[in-house]
Amino acid sequence: MTDESTGTDHRFSALPGRPGKIIAVHLSYASRADQRGRRPSDPSYFLKPSSSVAASGGTVERPHGTELLAFEGEVALVIGTTARHVPVEHAWEHVAWVTAANDLGLYDLRANDKGSNVRSKGGDGFTPIGPELLDARAVRPDALRVRAWVNGELRQDDTTAGLLFPLPRLVADLSQHLTLEPGDVILTGTPAGSSVVVPGDVVEVEVDAPDAPGAPTSGRLVTTVTQGEHPFDDALGSLPAVDDVQRAEAWGAPSPRSSVLTPELRAKLLRAPVAALSAQLRKRGLDEVTIDGVLPMHPSATLVGTARTLRFLPGREDLFARHGGGYNAQKRAFDTVEPGEVLVISARGETGSGTLGDILALRAHAQGAAGIVTDGGVRDHDAVAAVGIPVYSAGAHPAVLGRRHVPWDLDVAIACGGTTVEPGDVVVGDRDGVVVIPPALVEEVVDAALAQEEEDGWIAEQVAAGHPIEGLFPMNPQWRSRYDAWRASR
Repeated sequence: MTDESTGTDHRFSALPGRPGKIIAVHLSYASRADQRGRRPSDPSYFLKPSSSVAASGGTVERPHGTELLAFEGEVALVIGTTARHVPVEHAWEHVAWVTAANDLGLYDLRANDKGSNVRSKGGDGFTPIGPELLDARAVRPDALRVRAWVNGELRQDDTTAGLLFPLPRLVADLSQHLTLEPGDVILTGTPAGSSVVVPGDVVEVEVDAPDAPGAPTSGRLVTTVTQGEHPFDDALGSLPAVDDVQRAEAWGAPSPRSSVLTPELRAKLLRAPVAALSAQLRKRGLDEVTIDGVLPMHPSATLVGTARTLRFLPGREDLFARHGGGYNAQKRAFDTVEPGEVLVISARGETGSGTLGDILALRAHAQGAAGIVTDGGVRDHDAVAAVGIPVYSAGAHPAVLGRRHVPWDLDVAIACGGTTVEPGDVVVGDRDGVVVIPPALVEEVVDAALAQEEEDGWIAEQVAAGHPIEGLFPMNPQWRSRYDAWRASR
């Protein structure tokens, strides 16, 4: 790490020197706080050792025996002049430079650290910084952008306008507790999109000021993840351990989701046939709202819930090697589906593989999910049916997921059975099939469907009593008058 000819430590090549201290903020972006389901009223901090700093182009080890190394793209501030008890309005004057940082963390050790983050965030190479410094005088603290890519795919994209605590406030707050010295680094938190990386992944982080003259940029901070070979010694301290909470937070599982379905509205939907709902949607110009090609395992059951989406990509061996193992998107979806939600799986109509089996169906049922809809196949068909949760699928298939699919992402708009499903859409199913209702229309549509069902029931009674269809279906003014009188008398 040190050039013996010059005595230069390349880890700090993007900085004016080795920082005396690195201070990191826990939760600072609204998008991340909402993802975690909690918004702090004030900022909180932790320290990282300067030995964790790394330069762009380097590597970081995922320690032997661990699984949850997560990246966090961040804006890093480098202090230029000593700051102690500075007011907010003068705090930015003490920041000399801005650059990119990757606040890597090992969730396997987070519980053991109980908030200190010494081991989970302090490992060698866990704080890449650089590669270039932006002059803080040339940028606005509320107009910086941070982006992060994994293997070329954009994973994070936010601006400091989305901060819960503006950058000058962080500097001023810290200065009232301790002296900020030249060269100190403040890591200002990460937006939503942080997730787990595995050996072989390449993470890039960039901070820029797109609206500033010349659009200054830090350039891309590049870090490659490698596999560590040295196991932890259990005689020295606590060992890595993970649970569902750590997995969910490491992978970036969303916070509890809101639903338009009140108990009263859900009860109405349970009474409304899918055919009637489909007819009302068609009257409102929505004809492409049925999930085609799926059949119910339990034809007598009615499915009602809000959509939680899971997307599979076509099978490709190298992608499955990176995304199919560990706590992948499929497992995260089934582990985090919430009561009253319908897990809708996009399998592109590919039925040559299962998209779930009995274990995952059991997990969804235990979570209180309202049901599962997949335009792909189901393994362990009879065992899944025995779980009792409503399931709609394109049929049975014995093959495992990796034969045709790569579990890719969740909580995005998907295509399922020929229609688009967005997270939060209302999904209703019965023996006739499955329909997707935009949340803004659901109350209007179900009320109209139930009213139409009542009318159709009355018409059926008249037909059964011997009256001809002509003038009755649809009703002419005379029959309409008789129907209105009947309704008024009830």
